[in-house]
This record gives sequence, C-alpha cells and structure tokens, in this order.
Amino acid sequence: MHSFDWLQEKLNRIFASVKIDSQPKELYSPIDYTLSLGGKRIRPLLVLTGCDLYGGDPDNVINIAIGIELFHNFTLLHDDIMDQAPIRRGKATVYKKWNTNVAILSGDTMFALATGYISQTKETVLAEVLKVFTLTAKQVCEGQQYDMNFETQENVSIPEYISMIRLKTAVLIACSLRLGAIVAGAPAKEKNMISEFGENLGLAFQLQDDLLDTFGEENKFGKEIGGDIISKKKTFLHVKAMELANGRQKEELNRYLSSPTIPPDEKIRKVKDLYRILNIEEIAKATIRDYFDKALQCLAHLNVEEDDKKEVHEFANRLLIREY
Repeated sequence: MHSFDWLQEKLNRIFASVKIDSQPKELYSPIDYTLSLGGKRIRPLLVLTGCDLYGGDPDNVINIAIGIELFHNFTLLHDDIMDQAPIRRGKATVYKKWNTNVAILSGDTMFALATGYISQTKETVLAEVLKVFTLTAKQVCEGQQYDMNFETQENVSIPEYISMIRLKTAVLIACSLRLGAIVAGAPAKEKNMISEFGENLGLAFQLQDDLLDTFGEENKFGKEIGGDIISKKKTFLHVKAMELANGRQKEELNRYLSSPTIPPDEKIRKVKDLYRILNIEEIAKATIRDYFDKALQCLAHLNVEEDDKKEVHEFANRLLIREY
C-alpha cells in the first residue's frame, strides 16, 4: 500500500486539476470557492485507501473520490444554512458570502456533479457502486432530518443521538472505504469489515467534532467555537449533560441556552462551566476512545498486510488527534 502522504499528494494534484463548469458564474463560483477551501479531504482519501489496501490501482477510483468529495461538500453547504453557521474551514460559509438561495442551488448542482463522477467507473462494478452510494446519500439525508427533529424534541437519548450521527456522518466514511474496496475486487467479508471499521471511526470522528466545537480553539479547529451552544444544538455533550444533571442544573442549562438576553460569550462560558461540573468533557473523551477501539478491532480482522494495517492505524490516530 502507498503511504497516506503519497495518496494525499496525489489527491491534491487531482483536485488542483478538477474543472467545474464556469457558466452561469453565479452557480459555479460558489462551488469553486468551496473546493478551494480544501480541508483534509478525508473521504476521497479513504476511497483511494480502500482500493489500495486490496491491491487495486488508486487511479481507478479517482472519479469516485472526486464524486465523494463533491457530495460531502454539498451536504456542508446545506448544513451550514440549517445550522446558521457563519464559518467553515476558517472562511465565510457560502450562504454568508453569497446568500441562502445561491447556497441551496450550488449545493444541488454539486450533488448532480457528484453522481456524474461516481458513475464514471468500470462497468463490471458500476451497479454495486451506485447502489452503495445512493443508499449512503439517502442515509445521510435521513441523519440530517433526525438532527433537525432533535431541535424540537424535548428529550433525546444517547442511543438516539448515536444513531443520528451514524447516519449523518459515519456511513459516508464507511461508504468511501467500501467503494474503493469494491473497485479493487475485495471479497464480500472484507467489504463488510472495512465498512464497519469506517463506521466506528466515523462515530469517533463526529464525537470528537462535538467536543472540539465546545472545548477547542477556533484558529485550530477552523469553525466558530461554541456554535453548537449558541444554536442550542443537541450534541453528545448536551444530551449527556441533560441525562446526568439534577433538576436545578437542568433548569440552569435550559435557561442559559434559551435566554435571548445573555450575551453569546457569557452563554458559552456558563454552559461550559456546567459541562465541567458534570465531567462531560472526560465522558466524551472516553466514548470517543470506545468507538476508536472498536474501529481498531475491525482493522485487526482485515485480511491485508500487517504493515498496511499499521499505516491505516497511524492515519486513524492522526485523524482523531485534532488540536484543541
């Protein structure tokens, strides 16, 4: 297997050469802007990895990798509108830089472009690739709807929350690895196991995202810190806090989150103070470790070279150790 640095450099060259239609510019400029923001491009990197692990040529999944990245960014454009998030990767989000209508339409176009790229794969696996991708796309939308439902749902349980982030985030990471493995001709058992690895890694990744949104540093995290608190988003931290809090603490938490008169900085500080009293940060870290360990157990069962497993393990570590 090639190193992740080699695969990352290959991806950077690929995306530097991707040409998106230019007219009408009002439609395509936001897409160019979104792709220019870069990011880690984790999902297309995992497409190449899934193929490379099973002896396939990464060049054979380039179009799938591009399509997966376009699809992922389509979801971000729409998520930012729904969450009213002003910053993405340290820059203004598309709906903030342009407007909501532009972000919706450009996002829709990215979905169409994504499907077009993913369809450009070899005929022998095309049906399976499209079946996996379309199922995943549907699940991601289901996850987003559950996330929106939570906004008005008074009580959300931890199992409900984990089920939501599995759909919204983890299944796309699993899909990325699986699509690469499909093109490489991996056996069914291996495709299932690498998907399970990706799903558990995706759960750990999203829980880490929840943690960093509250306890991270904006210049390192690339998004506005405390945005989940300001938007009253039911993240793992919030759900666990409501589960552990006593009556008075629940009242305080609801008051801090709902009050229109408490300044945002003070609101974030008071909610974080309550989270610290309830030991939420440490509980979140322990839960992240649990899902990461499950991912590593799946990785250990893959029928690939031990050196390749070590390479994937190292990458997974880098993925989870994001700075505060």
